[in-house]
Order: sequence, then C-alpha cells, then structure tokens
Amino acid sequence: MILVDQLVEVTEKEDIAECARLLAMNVAHYKRRYGELPLEDHLSMIVTDDINDEQAELVIDGMETLVGMLGTVIEDVEKVEH
Repeated sequence: MILVDQLVEVTEKEDIAECARLLAMNVAHYKRRYGELPLEDHLSMIVTDDINDEQAELVIDGMETLVGMLGTVIEDVEKVEH
C-alpha cells in the first residue's frame, strides 16, 4: 500500500475525487450486473493486520485497481495541461 499512499500524497484533491467517481461507477456497474457487493465484510479487512490469503489477494487486487485508476487520472490531467 506504500505506492498508493505515495500517489495519494502527490495527487491533487480534484484528481482523487475524479478517481473516486470512476471507481464508484465501476462498483455500480458490477452491482447492476452481478448484485450487491458484501462491502461490510471487506471494510473489516482494511483496519486489521490479520487477514487470510484470499483476503490478502483481494486487498492486493483492490490496491492495484486504485493505483491504475489514479495513474490514468494523473496521466489524463498531464495531457490536458501540456
């Protein structure tokens, strides 16, 4: 999660908000297609150090998705600025 933390530190607040909007749209798309997500179970994984291998893989996948989305938003902003 260190890379995520570093990206969040250098990313403008507006860009983080854009990233959150895009991720929210992805969640909404999933929800419509496959049904409700069990977010309550996942929230507990964020605040504990005691997770199993399956949960660890889910956290890693989620952080990779976040890094990818932040990277996309930052890249788009840089294209617009130049």
